[in-house]
Amino acid sequence: MATASPPLASGRKAKDIISAARESLAKMIGGKPQDIIFTSGGTESNNLVIHSVLRHFHKAHASVGDAAERHRLVEGATPHFVTCTVEHDSIRLPLEHLVEEQVAAVTFVPVSKVNGQAEVDDILAAVRPATCLVTVMLANNETGVIMPIPELGRRVAALNQQRAASGLPRVLLHTDAAQALGKRRVDVKDLGVDFLTIVGHKLYGPRIGALYVRGLGERTPLYPMLFGGGQERGFRPGTENTPMIAGLGKAAELVTENCEAYEAHMRAVRDYLETRLVAEFDQKIHLNSQFPGTERLPNTCNFSIRGPQLQGRLVLAQCRTLLASVGAACHSDQGDRPSPVLLSCGIPAEVARNALRLSVGRSTTLAEVDLVVQDLKQAVARLEGQA
Repeated sequence: MATASPPLASGRKAKDIISAARESLAKMIGGKPQDIIFTSGGTESNNLVIHSVLRHFHKAHASVGDAAERHRLVEGATPHFVTCTVEHDSIRLPLEHLVEEQVAAVTFVPVSKVNGQAEVDDILAAVRPATCLVTVMLANNETGVIMPIPELGRRVAALNQQRAASGLPRVLLHTDAAQALGKRRVDVKDLGVDFLTIVGHKLYGPRIGALYVRGLGERTPLYPMLFGGGQERGFRPGTENTPMIAGLGKAAELVTENCEAYEAHMRAVRDYLETRLVAEFDQKIHLNSQFPGTERLPNTCNFSIRGPQLQGRLVLAQCRTLLASVGAACHSDQGDRPSPVLLSCGIPAEVARNALRLSVGRSTTLAEVDLVVQDLKQAVARLEGQA
């Protein structure tokens, strides 16, 4: 299998495949192909953003002359990050590590217990002179709640104008769009972000990722975490995984062509699921991802069936048909501990402990929903019969 680098016919073909995939990803998010970097996945993309912003902060403050004078108000300050309490571990843990190493300060803004969102006013109130990055996910992976990123983008842009006038460095804005892509239209111009994380398997592509960087290397800094052969213009070296990149490009192409149809189908099936759950379990059901007036992803249903013997893990163990998770599927080894995300959103611990997260897909049918609800009903009956 040829790599995209050698000047051979097969190498040129591989390079063309990668270029076409880059264009497809850019089209999907309304960006430019030259602003897309391929990575191994969302975890790498998120870590790359944090690494780059931290490095840029130190490089800017190590400069001399006029640049140093412009940043005089934050001279000697610790670089500061702002995020929220319901972020994915690939954001939360790297930031906590920086705090432990005493190389950065981080503010974790609580989400509203009324709407499940990180409020823009609360995020901006956390910004300090030494703040270098605000990172807030586009949609939460457990509740499906859509965060107000377009408003945040506009407010951060206005704030940066004020900071420039005061000689303060620009605050960069990142959103992890892993959960939202493929389920709703995403446009980087509407969002106003500097960085956006893309994850292939969340949009029916292979397990690979990408990172959008607005004005890569010119307007917005990016510093490699790896050093090697210079692939991806040196920002992410390593031999290109051409088949996986091609698959991601095709997945992006399908999203661009069919996103509205995907969204409408998933919403109809998800809404039917929630209607059936309420009809079957009545007062015992608590829909954890419904917040009045808050937009959410069309595929996500997070709910609890109230009862002392009905912890999510126990219910799933009794199911014969249903395959689901009790929280974030990529780290679902928490036992019966309630989800920190649900607790942050104001869900009581005894309810959060019983949570199940169901995700419907592009091909999920109403008949399959009926089977799942019947499966849940029988699982609950078995557990309550054992009590």
